[in-house]
Amino acid sequence: MIGNSIIKLQNVDIFQQAHLVLSNVNLHVDKGDFVWCIGQTGSGKSSLLKVIYGDLPISTGAGHACGYDLNHLKTSDIPFLRRKLGIVFQDFQLLTDRSVEQNLQFVVRATGWTDKKLISDRILDVLEKVGLRSKLKKMPHELSGGEQQRVVIARALLNDPEIILADEPTGNLDPDTSEEIVMLLKQISQSGTAVLIATHDYHIIRTFPSRIIKCENGKVLEDVKIS
Repeated sequence: MIGNSIIKLQNVDIFQQAHLVLSNVNLHVDKGDFVWCIGQTGSGKSSLLKVIYGDLPISTGAGHACGYDLNHLKTSDIPFLRRKLGIVFQDFQLLTDRSVEQNLQFVVRATGWTDKKLISDRILDVLEKVGLRSKLKKMPHELSGGEQQRVVIARALLNDPEIILADEPTGNLDPDTSEEIVMLLKQISQSGTAVLIATHDYHIIRTFPSRIIKCENGKVLEDVKIS
């Protein structure tokens, strides 16, 4: 970690294949920060997140995430980087043929946990944090959209990440449920885990004012104000 920064990008150009999406990006996210990333569809929000979690390489500038040098990230490093990052997507990506418990077991086993008691305790702990302990044995189709997204957040918390990256986490949810999900993410940030949320939902941003960065015209603008 560079100083107190969990994420630090300096003069980074972000490409999708040969297409320059964002140029000269400077960004820092510190422990416990709650940051909105706004911008229209196609403005580069998802590409920015992909650089942070090692899905897009950096060719110019310097980048660090959770103690990893993104300029020299080996393929073998990526699973370890992602243990320090929780990722929340819009479309849940839960395994539909497995219960809530089995979905979470799959992740912890895939990231090297072997002790059954520790696995069980950790799963109950994260479900408690998101208010779903009673849904342990439910299948995804038995849950509402908001409950499914809470399971996804629980999944993101399993390895006690330094930051949660959320890409349009309220995109498929109604306004009331969206507010509940953002409130939960806000509480998570207050406990010390940084949260970076990419969204184009300005209503939710006004409801939970916080620091804003904006992807616009190939740039990332820091500390933006919206009316």
